[in-house]
Amino acid sequence: MLPYALLGYRTTVRTSVGATPYLLVYGTEAVIPAEVEIPSLRIIQEAELSDVEWVRKRIDQLTLIDEKRMVAVCHGQLYRQRMTRAFHKKVRSRTFEVGQLVLKRIFPHQDEYKGKFAPKLARTLHGSQSVIRRCLNPVRDGWHEWPKPINSDAVKRYYV
Repeated sequence: MLPYALLGYRTTVRTSVGATPYLLVYGTEAVIPAEVEIPSLRIIQEAELSDVEWVRKRIDQLTLIDEKRMVAVCHGQLYRQRMTRAFHKKVRSRTFEVGQLVLKRIFPHQDEYKGKFAPKLARTLHGSQSVIRRCLNPVRDGWHEWPKPINSDAVKRYYV
């Protein structure tokens, strides 16, 4: 089944480049097995060509392959810009001040803090967006040093 899966992957248009991988490598679209059984217009036209005309047409396709690749590169750059713009629409700027209370999200893959002993609040020390160094542990009654810096994506402001 792998050859059929690869054929399907290589002959479908990629949104990011606007072309099929097969077209970018060989300079022409692939002929899928269904087109051989039930001839499409493209197959009928190629069947009527003589060998000399087919070779000339193929050479023309190969000379245009660099242009097709450049169009795919431009399409990819525009696609990347659209994705970046869409991402930045959803990003919220977060700024914290020194001494401000924040809630820290405990991720499931963190082994060091689990259950009811996990710290609930953190206090920013440096006022930067990416460094939060102290936290309040409800069991110990007080602030203690956080073992690692915390990214601001993992915290939100705490309102008393």
